[in-house]
Amino acid sequence: MERPDDSTPRPGAPRPCAAVILAAGAGTRMRSGLPKALHPVGSAPMLAHVMAAAEALSPARVVVVAGHGAAAVTAAARAIRPDVEIALQQEQRGTAHAAAQAREALAGFEGDVFVLYADTPLVRPETLAAMAGARAQGAGLVALGFEAADPTGYGRLILEDGALTRIVEEKEATEAERAVTFSNSGVICAESPAMWDWLAEVSDDNAKGEFYLTDLVAIARAHGRDAAAVACPEAETLGVNSRAQLAQAEAAFQARARAAALEAGVTLTAPDTVFFALDTRIAPDVTVGPNVVFGPGAVIETGAEIRAFSHIEGAHVGPGAIIGPFARLRPGAEIGADAHVGNFVELKNAVLGEGAKANHLTYLGDATIGAGANIGAGTITCNYDGFLKHRTEIGAGAFIGSNSALVAPVSVGAGATVGAGSVIVSDVPEAALAVARGAQDTRPGGGARLRDKLAAAKAAKQG
Repeated sequence: MERPDDSTPRPGAPRPCAAVILAAGAGTRMRSGLPKALHPVGSAPMLAHVMAAAEALSPARVVVVAGHGAAAVTAAARAIRPDVEIALQQEQRGTAHAAAQAREALAGFEGDVFVLYADTPLVRPETLAAMAGARAQGAGLVALGFEAADPTGYGRLILEDGALTRIVEEKEATEAERAVTFSNSGVICAESPAMWDWLAEVSDDNAKGEFYLTDLVAIARAHGRDAAAVACPEAETLGVNSRAQLAQAEAAFQARARAAALEAGVTLTAPDTVFFALDTRIAPDVTVGPNVVFGPGAVIETGAEIRAFSHIEGAHVGPGAIIGPFARLRPGAEIGADAHVGNFVELKNAVLGEGAKANHLTYLGDATIGAGANIGAGTITCNYDGFLKHRTEIGAGAFIGSNSALVAPVSVGAGATVGAGSVIVSDVPEAALAVARGAQDTRPGGGARLRDKLAAAKAAKQG
């Protein structure tokens, strides 16, 4: 057994880290053309969850090992972290073979290397930090394990006097080893550059003829390096290989997000009906009603109220604003402090100024609405001409009467009033009154005559 050389970091010494994320699987059980790593949980690809967990450790380098759907996986990874490095696994020959593909990308790197899985999206940053802590205490390799309610199918982590001595696959385990419930998640943290040499020693002499990452424990110990295990809750290690497991991961993510929101001072009146995205940001003292959905990019400031059945995506809601019920905020919506967005109101790429109100049945797209403006029920900004989008500008304190159409590009000045039922096609100056509707033609007795005529026509048609 070889002794560690003098270059081995001292226990407790700070060390840089890198993350290798395995994302090459086809996911045949998903029955989908979408690469498995890109299936969404919390409105974000599973890959994004794993990268976010790794990012909490401030990794110097991140490598994604892609294979099936490599172009799509690469694009998604670079959208999250532009400097991510991509390694390709042309054929899937096991976890050790996949991890080894990152060797060239991490050439010259010295520190901790985490090997993570893009289809295991629930591992928490705190768990990875605990693994880094175990590495800092001197273990050459740290494996992540969990106590399984039913360990059937899992590899077992075998400990002796608290040290990890080996990981044994169930098919190759003895009866005594199968009785062990401390199970392998697959996640490891190992020292670099030694890990790459250990990977080169992994053999495919096993039942599946694959290269197992689990063999690194025995190999590291053969080189005189200790191995350790860190435990986490079983729920963190859920791997997604089917639509049913994807639904389980979604449920687990939502439960975690709801608990975190409540702990952070957010009121959820019916927690089980509220759905979050991975990047949802909600300040304390926000109240969220039942059946609210937060899509990607939602930011809610303190004191805001999100009423029932609202959908918010790519939008910023200012402090004290009231949204809903039944409101939809689409990407680019900016809601000012104390503004009101009421029932069946939709905003897209629109700014609603401080204290402004759009309380009923309104669409505001590509628009800027000044502070204190009042948008009447049924108002529409006609922002699209079939080819291009155009903006509508409404000044502070303006009043837009109900059932008005503002045909962009157009502006309504501060303090101006637009009469109900108007179609505004020209700019309205500050403090002006604009009424644009056809003249009313009232004909005494005309309604009765029209009904009689229509009734006779209907009778003739039926006869």
